[in-house]
Amino acid sequence: MTIRLRDLAACFDGVIPSIIATAAHDGTPNISYLSHVQLVDDEHVALSNQFFSKTAANVQANPAAALLVVDARNGEQYRLDVRFERSVESGELFEEMAVQLRAASAQIGMADIMRLRGIDIYRVGAIRHVPSPKEAVDFLPAENPLLSATAEIVRRISQETEIGAIIDAALDGLRDELCHAYSMALLMDPAGERLVTIGSRGYDRTGIGSEVAIGDGLIGLAAAERRPIRVSDMSRVRRFGSAIRISAVEAAEENRTRTIQLPGLPEAMSQMALPMVAHGLLRGILFVESPKRFAFTREDQAALAIIAAQAAGAIVLAESEAVEAAAAMAIPLTSPGRQFQVIHHPYDDSVFIENEYIIKGVAGRLLVHLLRLYLREGRTEFTNREIRFAPELRLPDYKDNLETRLLLLRRRLEDKATPIQLIHVGRGRISLAVAGAPVLNNESG
Repeated sequence: MTIRLRDLAACFDGVIPSIIATAAHDGTPNISYLSHVQLVDDEHVALSNQFFSKTAANVQANPAAALLVVDARNGEQYRLDVRFERSVESGELFEEMAVQLRAASAQIGMADIMRLRGIDIYRVGAIRHVPSPKEAVDFLPAENPLLSATAEIVRRISQETEIGAIIDAALDGLRDELCHAYSMALLMDPAGERLVTIGSRGYDRTGIGSEVAIGDGLIGLAAAERRPIRVSDMSRVRRFGSAIRISAVEAAEENRTRTIQLPGLPEAMSQMALPMVAHGLLRGILFVESPKRFAFTREDQAALAIIAAQAAGAIVLAESEAVEAAAAMAIPLTSPGRQFQVIHHPYDDSVFIENEYIIKGVAGRLLVHLLRLYLREGRTEFTNREIRFAPELRLPDYKDNLETRLLLLRRRLEDKATPIQLIHVGRGRISLAVAGAPVLNNESG
């Protein structure tokens, strides 16, 4: 049976290094390991060109070479007869391989050392299976109607008009339709410097409000490059600890550092981060991980890219249509009860309720603003429009993603089960639910 390049897709996941054999002009052979080999099309592969000066010199003298690739799922080996065609130092394919190399090298502390100098394009001639003395154990993935499942998730997202519901539709769909048990969605902070977790599934803690700096770890790098990143075997690289913490963080640690940590899967072997881009702007990152090696295929990546793009577009539409609701909903919003303390630290706008850290920054300032109006005027209903123009909030004049900030605050209050809750009662309208008698104090530290 004829072997096609597309049949060897699993050999190009970068789990087991490939080997290239070349010969000098006098016939002297040379063998080198390659960190990255990528499938280009049905007739070409691309090889990373980093440090292999001897290989490059040999190829210039003799463009014919042999390439050994390995299917890491079952150990099957294939020899490809290849012929050098050209080198590439820029363009879409170069950037795609460069970001994969940076993702791997960043996780072992070599982001500034392992830089891609160029990629070499080879035409593939004969493809031969390399016999093994032992029979390979076939890897048979479970049947997965990927296209129909993706269509169902996109349909769910398209039915929603509120940002929180859009995120929930995407994450629930990943879990229910595609069986991705561990996932999270992070949205861009309006300042454009970091991502904020707005929803997650499968973890012991939600991590709502946790942040990742642009360029930090797998998630941050996918955001910086605006390209999908997929790692099939995390045992080949060390996890980048500042991006995802393995151990659970106690509430006391949050109180001390005023920092919420990302949820994480300690035994993760596969990870994938998909940029959520709409109208040319990065809206956030969709992230999945699994304790299994090779959990995510190229087809999975394509499917999640579609879902991420649909979610990003829906979020933009939800923000643009966030107008005031025509009428308020009749729901009980306050109830009598004991006093509880709310401490506001103006220097970073962090808020503690009953000595437990809740939120900081603009979201903390929003909470204090609403609570002050409630205590001063007895108000419980507010519109996004009036919040956006409140001078004491010091919101920027440009698009401030207020809906995203309010969603973050609402979900963080829910996550901590505080006696203060925000309720979304209609497009562009929120209500404050207070169980008890809050006492608001400002602290200098």
